Amino acid sequence: MGTLPVPVTAAGRTGLDALLAHPSHSVVALDFDGTLAPIVADPTESRPHPAVLPALARLAPQLRAVAVITGRPAETAVAYGGFEGAAGLEHLTVLGAYGAERWDAATARLSSPPPHPGIDRVRAELPDLLRRLEAPQGTWTEDKGYALAVHTRRAADPARAYRWLREPLADLAARHELHLEPGRFVLEIRPAGMDKGTALTAFLAECGAGPVLYAGDDLGDIPAFEAVERRRAAGEPGLLVCSTDPGEEVTELSRRADLTVVGPDGVADLLADIAARI
Repeated sequence: MGTLPVPVTAAGRTGLDALLAHPSHSVVALDFDGTLAPIVADPTESRPHPAVLPALARLAPQLRAVAVITGRPAETAVAYGGFEGAAGLEHLTVLGAYGAERWDAATARLSSPPPHPGIDRVRAELPDLLRRLEAPQGTWTEDKGYALAVHTRRAADPARAYRWLREPLADLAARHELHLEPGRFVLEIRPAGMDKGTALTAFLAECGAGPVLYAGDDLGDIPAFEAVERRRAAGEPGLLVCSTDPGEEVTELSRRADLTVVGPDGVADLLADIAARI
């Protein structure tokens, strides 16, 4: 924890000032992987940076709301995050599967509607398609329930494997009225309109939010950035934070950010500094 960083944009400085001045009206929303938890080769081993939960626990009681918005199933994010029963996070909300699922710490209740029927059809077809494409060794599929993600990070040449698979997977998604969402060495098939921007917009409306901080690290966070930008255009202050990996920076996201920090440890420091300043 140290000096609070200064956003590089005027809109970001306005957003941060508003959050500090009106914390009880403010909402902090955060991605999970790459933002609260370091990116790891095996997503089942993903856990928050050790400084994240203490920083969140100190900040959350001073705010209107805190939400974690993730493509993971909500139940998985809660378990991996260690959120259930965490002191200071009694009013945390986890919006999983890009908002299709919801878990509230206050009730420990999980709401989970049925997935899009196309997901079951893709789930059945995907293994055979990857065999026919001779997907590079190390390519593997993560079943998120509401979405299916094909990862290339473990392949000998992750970027080449990613390029090789992108068009066939886009065709597969389209045949089942689904959408292919690209990320860092991951191609995710999910329903169109199921994104973090839609989830964030609905949550902020529900909260009657004023200032908002959103932090993310990958292309899937761009819709949430866009949601905050639309609010700013309407006169509602907001701060956009990009968690960067120096080796794999997502240029499009960092270019749009008001403030960049280095990885989940940088996010934890930022949250702790805001809590201390408030």
